[in-house]
Amino acid sequence: MNVRKLIKLKEQGKRITAITAYDYSFAKLVESANIDIILVGDSGAMVMFGYESTTPATMEEMLLMTKAVSRGAKKSLLIADMPFMSYHVSIEESIRNAGKFVKDSGMHGVKLEGDRDIAKTIRAITKTGIPVMAHIGLKPQTAKSWDGYRFQGTTYSSAKKLIEDAQELESAGAFCIVLEMITKEISKLITEHLSIPTIGIGSGQDCDGQILVLHDILNLYDSIKPRFVKQYADLKTETLKALTNYKEDVVSGRFPDDEHSMSIDSSEFIKLKKYFVKVNQAEI
Repeated sequence: MNVRKLIKLKEQGKRITAITAYDYSFAKLVESANIDIILVGDSGAMVMFGYESTTPATMEEMLLMTKAVSRGAKKSLLIADMPFMSYHVSIEESIRNAGKFVKDSGMHGVKLEGDRDIAKTIRAITKTGIPVMAHIGLKPQTAKSWDGYRFQGTTYSSAKKLIEDAQELESAGAFCIVLEMITKEISKLITEHLSIPTIGIGSGQDCDGQILVLHDILNLYDSIKPRFVKQYADLKTETLKALTNYKEDVVSGRFPDDEHSMSIDSSEFIKLKKYFVKVNQAEI
């Protein structure tokens, strides 16, 4: 998958699939399911590193995860979340950090949270040849400090601003835009007014595509349960069951058994035993 093919999917009216991943093993699985986009999200700060929000994520932590994902996925479009304050200080630093994800980590592009105020930054990064995915609506990196985790686009003025922000970010060069927790009617309007794909998360069924956090749909992270998440498997329960069974087998002596052990050739073992008999006799 690449940016051109992704935009083509919107033109053809085909739905786009996206999911987060943070490590080699899950990246391989996600790609095996033919998911179009793998986002190495700063949500990894929460589900992988145990932070209470995405805000503390660092460039070093994000680079660690992106490198692992790029080793596991070779066909999906790989996008890296730029962490908080990695694209806010200056245009030069923003370009430098975006470049690290592409040059050092094998990502195909980066994602930036923000409204029209980051249009200049998006324009500068795209001019270097790095594709940029925009992100409007709820912005997790700063939501806790401002309005909390609330749905966006619930009034005339806020909805109008969201639509104008989306158009401005498309004009700045964004190839795609994430719409997070935006009322479904406004998400539909934004999608209809843009030529680039919209990827919804908690923003209704009329976006061009959908994305969720991998650990949410697998029930591997339960500290926060957004109302828009649909659980597709319960790996938490299955994993806990497997670990409990493993412990019981080890404690009881059922594991390892002969099936999971390797034996030396009997003739070689006899020779070894005779050798130690001689050694012990010599010591006496």
